[in-house]
Amino acid sequence: MRFFRRGEAKSPGSTAPGAGARVSVPWVRTRLRTAPGAACALALLVALTACLAAAFPRAVDRYEDTGLRRAAEQARPDRSGIEVYAPPPSPMDTTRMREDALRPDALLSQYTEIRAQVPAPLVIDRDQSSYGVRTSENLEAPDPWLPMPTGKPARMTLIAQSDLAGHSSVAQGRLPRADDQVTSGTSELEAAVTTETAKSLHIKVGSVIHAGSYTVRVTGIVTPRDPRGAYWSTKTILRTPALLREPIPSTDMYWVGALLLSPKAAPALLAGSGKPERYWQLAPEMGNLRARDLTALRSAIASLEAGPALREIRREVDGPSTEFAEMYGSTEVTTDLDEVFIAYDRLRAGVAPLVAVAAVGTGTVAAVVLLMAGGLTADRRRSELTLLRARGASLRGLTARLCAETAAAAVPAGALGLAAAVLAIPGGRTGHAVWAAVAVTAVTCVALPLRAAAAHRLVRVHTGREDVSAVRPSPRRTVAELTLLVLAAGAVESLRRRGASGSAGDLVSLAPVLVGVIAALVLVRLYPLPLRGLARPAARLRGAVAHLSLARAGRTSASAVLPLLALLTALTTAAFGGSVLAGVREARDHAALLSVGADARVETAAPLPSGLPDRVRRTPGVSEVSAVSVSFEAKPTDGAQSVPLVGVNPGDYAPLSTRTGLGPFAQARLKAQPSGGAIPALASEATARTYGTRPFSVLLPDGSTLTVRIDEVLERTPAVAGTDFLVVNRAALSAAVARPTALLLTGETLDGAALRKAAPKDASVRLKSEERERYVDSPLQTGAERVYTTAVAAGTGYAVLALLLTLLRTAPERTALLARLRTMGLTRAAGRRLLILESLPQAVLAAVGGTLTGWATIRLLSPGIDLTAIALPSAQPDAGAVELRMDALSLAVPALAVLLLAVGVGVGQAWWSGRRGSVRELRAGETR
Repeated sequence: MRFFRRGEAKSPGSTAPGAGARVSVPWVRTRLRTAPGAACALALLVALTACLAAAFPRAVDRYEDTGLRRAAEQARPDRSGIEVYAPPPSPMDTTRMREDALRPDALLSQYTEIRAQVPAPLVIDRDQSSYGVRTSENLEAPDPWLPMPTGKPARMTLIAQSDLAGHSSVAQGRLPRADDQVTSGTSELEAAVTTETAKSLHIKVGSVIHAGSYTVRVTGIVTPRDPRGAYWSTKTILRTPALLREPIPSTDMYWVGALLLSPKAAPALLAGSGKPERYWQLAPEMGNLRARDLTALRSAIASLEAGPALREIRREVDGPSTEFAEMYGSTEVTTDLDEVFIAYDRLRAGVAPLVAVAAVGTGTVAAVVLLMAGGLTADRRRSELTLLRARGASLRGLTARLCAETAAAAVPAGALGLAAAVLAIPGGRTGHAVWAAVAVTAVTCVALPLRAAAAHRLVRVHTGREDVSAVRPSPRRTVAELTLLVLAAGAVESLRRRGASGSAGDLVSLAPVLVGVIAALVLVRLYPLPLRGLARPAARLRGAVAHLSLARAGRTSASAVLPLLALLTALTTAAFGGSVLAGVREARDHAALLSVGADARVETAAPLPSGLPDRVRRTPGVSEVSAVSVSFEAKPTDGAQSVPLVGVNPGDYAPLSTRTGLGPFAQARLKAQPSGGAIPALASEATARTYGTRPFSVLLPDGSTLTVRIDEVLERTPAVAGTDFLVVNRAALSAAVARPTALLLTGETLDGAALRKAAPKDASVRLKSEERERYVDSPLQTGAERVYTTAVAAGTGYAVLALLLTLLRTAPERTALLARLRTMGLTRAAGRRLLILESLPQAVLAAVGGTLTGWATIRLLSPGIDLTAIALPSAQPDAGAVELRMDALSLAVPALAVLLLAVGVGVGQAWWSGRRGSVRELRAGETR
């Protein structure tokens, strides 16, 4: 074969130079023009794979960043804010120096220096940050017109905070004023209060409040523009007064409110007894928080609280460190933002390994498909490449040209997939996405050249048999398989011992893939044995279809380990992922049931109206109603703590317990007659462990007593969510205690709006379905669940593609075989049966092997997998460990899909070959 042609003279007698020179034909352009369909299909596969690979790290970054910002936003500003506070100026300074230290200009200068010391990547929100002076001790306000719930006078906090005008609007009056002449001797001040403070403390414009030694005139009432922002909520007393109780045993209560002074009035606070302190409130910019900076963020917080940043802040605020300065205190920095970061990091550490398992599994299947695509092209062009090698083409030159040919289609497709991923998922790191797309493109570019180099390393025209029945495993292959077996066993044992997080390492994420690899290698070795065993019985059957199909199945190429690996890995990952998602659903359903106790719950602190059970029973969707009385103040006479006492009607409560699975019991247990004056009771494990089975008395809230004896121990009960309870027959209680306080409802389609309409206004109506929806409290959980679902779906799609590539690889050979057999009298129905039976052994091998591998993987890895982080909120009480459970549908559906696809392809090929006719396949000497 020549890739050049001779030039022709333009005209007789022409003397143009190079007229007879050889002109090389471009290899890449010629190949792309020869097979444009194959090039487009490869480009589409690369673009899709590069898009998914580049989208994965960006999607992970996106939901992790969103989760971190949501966690920081949900934390109250008093937890997420960074507060810097300093004691009053040293008494060793002059009065003028102490007064100047509290003036706005000095505080602003220090605020600028403090903000400059905040380490990166922590960014401060200037709009919500503030500074000022406040009294650290509340000042008593004995004015009689202020509310006094128990006769104790109200107390006031005097606060001179910056930029009050910028964060509030004046509802009445005007903002407080102060001139530059305010000193520590000033006792008459102006102040403003918020609308909530004015309403609760009966303050009006013009009111005069005597707080300590100060006489404060209220000049205005303001409304916060952003009440939940850090400016107003870092110290909630600033906007909302608090009703406080004196320490036990006193029962006195008193109000505490805030009087907002002008910043220029701050020096006046030096003379009073309020012990003024300077403060700077720094609000973090939530929009700049990124999960990948979590370690640096925690280091920044540590530096502010007790590190180099704190040292610099003290140098700016306190000045040089001296013995006298240390005697009167120094500047401190406090924040709970580090606790928010730690809680989020713990949640992310629990979610990340589960997502990594899906990502590694899907990535493995995708890589196998790309390698199979290169192998399919190499097999289709075997005769062409053999001829080129026979005519003198070097192995290096051949592989270089094949690489250039593949790159011409793969590189633009990879760039297109990368661009699509970047546009589809804004945010996230672009570098990781670029490397992922480059990896996909590189694997595609080298797959065909390496396969061709391995097949045509030696120049030969005819090759020997390469079917699984003839080729024996080499010693190198045996060593490689044993190495993979050791790695898989180590990963599984590591996961079982240490769990999916912690120090188990990245090998844990590879465990399902390695188990699939071992299964593929073992099954390929065992595959010829049943075929040989079935070949002899099939030979005795009438007709040649069964015997011929088994003979052809036994002559499948020995390289079938690659497609089998793709199928097994995909089926294992799909089974693992389906079990994870099913476990998440079950965990949320169970947690919602534990919280509500039934399909719905109507509850009040006081006894329910007598006609409410019948009214609720008539509500649409309600099938059963169980009325219970719960007394949380019941106290055993010989115990130190109270125990919730639940009074039930055994006739409807026992079926409810059985239906929900929360502590089922026989209703005869509670209907039994009292023995020795003690009525039978059901108790939790903790209660039974405390009081045993002997009779004991219980003091009820109405003053009556009840003697009970624990007859049965339950793990849970629907009426109470905790782990301490006593359940008795409601008929044995006094009339006051027996009145129902809660209704437990059962129904398939409960209407929350109708239930809330039927219930009293002060009643709490909770539905299990609504409770379940609230259990996902972080975008980290929802994002991880979506990425996991997408990864499993993509892995399944690649597995289907791997099966199709396997069937396409031998499609021309099967078509030619059908054509030849039809000339010998084979019917179309027999041809369909032949193709179906030929493809079934491999499909059955993959389906059964995938099901068994998925089952084994889940059984092996379930002890080390805890789904609590991805299933339930971080604050969910009594959640316990949510283990990975087997999901039958996740095992069966993908396996059945593989079988149906194999049968469908066989039927379709038989139909298509019969429709086209057999003339082309019977032509002698053509390459097929």
